[in-house]
Amino acid sequence: MQTPPDIYADLLAEGEALDELVAGLGLWHWTLSTPAPGWTIAHQVAHLASTAHLARIAATDARSFLELTAGAADDFDAALDQALQPYLAEPAPILLSRWREERTAATAALAALPPGQMLPWISRSLPAGMIASAGIMELFAHGQDIADALTVRPERTNRIRHLVSFAMGNRDFGFTVRGLTPPREPFRFELTAPDGELWEYGPSGADQRITGPAADFCLLTTRRRHRDDLALIASGQQASDWLDIAQAYRGAPGPGRVAGQFPWDVREGAQPPGQGRAA
Repeated sequence: MQTPPDIYADLLAEGEALDELVAGLGLWHWTLSTPAPGWTIAHQVAHLASTAHLARIAATDARSFLELTAGAADDFDAALDQALQPYLAEPAPILLSRWREERTAATAALAALPPGQMLPWISRSLPAGMIASAGIMELFAHGQDIADALTVRPERTNRIRHLVSFAMGNRDFGFTVRGLTPPREPFRFELTAPDGELWEYGPSGADQRITGPAADFCLLTTRRRHRDDLALIASGQQASDWLDIAQAYRGAPGPGRVAGQFPWDVREGAQPPGQGRAA
């Protein structure tokens, strides 16, 4: 997967956009529950700070990174939860400041390396550019949780293309994490960017295809919305099955979201439950 040259500028911009959402919150907002069970807005920001910290260490000190993540092989999710605890212990203003410092330092450390340089990561070694893409995924997913707690809809830009590409490259995660065999044949994806541009991936003659808004695709693959609340259309049974289990990240899939959970945010063109499953 080729890393676009603007990935680091876009990573910074995505962080700044989410920062604008949380910077003006009152202290009580930080205790609001988000759709992630047991997580408040403070948990979400603490997680983003801790993953940015890990990205910086991976880019600057591989040995220390391996020591920090030694337990992740046995329990991936527990290791991530443990990493956020020191940040969660901070008062909200300090947590916000630490998150700003960590994400700035992480982006600078990654940008100083060739995009294809392999770095240690929690589940497997990844190129520096792909870790930056994973950072955009983290900001999108956990930023969506924060936005949902505040009942606001984030404005999406073409920066989500990095997440789209990342999710394409990890198409099979949803199958393998459930012990299923991924399809051998490639899928076709035709996604409409926030600015109206058409993004096309995969062979044009593929029998299995997904079409719809790129922002909805990102919500689906980060498991922040149920497929029935999105305007994504599957053609072919394998593509339809994939919409039920898609996830761009490693680790346990969790319960995901249920249809109709966010009535204020159902997308135009979304399919009623049980309809539009496969064309």
